[in-house]
Amino acid sequence: MATLFDPIRLGDLELPNRVVMAPLTRNRALADGDVPHALNAEYYAQRAGAGLLVSEGSQISPEGKGYAWTPGIHSAAQVEGWRKITDAVHARGGRIFIQLWHVGRVSHTSLQPDGQAPVGPSAIAAETRTFDGKGFVETSTPRALEMGEIARIVEDYRKAAENARDAGFDGVELHAANGYLIDQFLRDGSNRREDAYGGPVENRVRLLGEVLAALTDIWPASRVGIRFSPFSNANGVEDSAPMATFSHAIRKANEFGLGYLHLVEGQTGGPRDLPEGADIGALRRLFDGIYMANNGYDRDLALRTVESGEADLIAFGKAFIANPDLVTRLRKAAPLNAPEKETFYGGGAEGYTDYPTLEETKAA
Repeated sequence: MATLFDPIRLGDLELPNRVVMAPLTRNRALADGDVPHALNAEYYAQRAGAGLLVSEGSQISPEGKGYAWTPGIHSAAQVEGWRKITDAVHARGGRIFIQLWHVGRVSHTSLQPDGQAPVGPSAIAAETRTFDGKGFVETSTPRALEMGEIARIVEDYRKAAENARDAGFDGVELHAANGYLIDQFLRDGSNRREDAYGGPVENRVRLLGEVLAALTDIWPASRVGIRFSPFSNANGVEDSAPMATFSHAIRKANEFGLGYLHLVEGQTGGPRDLPEGADIGALRRLFDGIYMANNGYDRDLALRTVESGEADLIAFGKAFIANPDLVTRLRKAAPLNAPEKETFYGGGAEGYTDYPTLEETKAA
């Protein structure tokens, strides 16, 4: 019977424990060029005791950006910045994947190249808000991607995967959750296309399959993970039959022999409650690789879930923000620092790299 603190193999990569740092947007890249920098390296290195770090979402292209001060993985300067982070994590014995991100319609014209409209599967507004560097603004109505542009999107993912390899990452996670581009294509509430990428679910999973084919051309399949949020309505996405939609999506992902499936269980950052007919276990059983569970896990729930075999890895979000030594604290059943919500997004070291470890707290 496995425990939360036992090692596990992810393909040819050994993880020393089953505690994962979830991808967490912190809006602390350099405003000039969306470049990661030394403060980000310190932040990730502090948390290298996790079995696996999954980076904050990183846009695959300028068009893929939806929030101010989020890092990219499409320019030479960004690759160089991320290389300093991966070097710092590896120097502490850690392993780190990058989350590849295209926000689709969840953006604003002020964040887009030349002030253009964001793109999406259809010209349907997300009806949510984003941060433009000055304040929160309503997202802009997108334009529908033309059929001939899909290949460009897939190539952007491929190039981002190459850049991630050059930046020294151990693998990549495809962000297909939380109402961003891939999720928008999957769901019939945001995808009203009448071509080969819309309509029946077999068409709506087409882009997902093409992107995974590109990623697994660059990386061994075991070094590629995928994140879905089947029952979350984050950023205004809806679907008339989520079990059917995500059963198809997970079967499609399973065709590629990916390293792990990462599911947000319930509402993103919210309740774990599921709608009638929803079955996380049934979805998990469609996937042959490692299962990473996410959303609202505390120590007791994480221990029970791994020991019961319901999940192989447990992703922690807010707990890792406030506790750089979270694995140590979980092992010892030690108290956790409380996260400061007002410093989650933007700023400098405060609320980012200044949370004390257990040893520092005892020494104070």
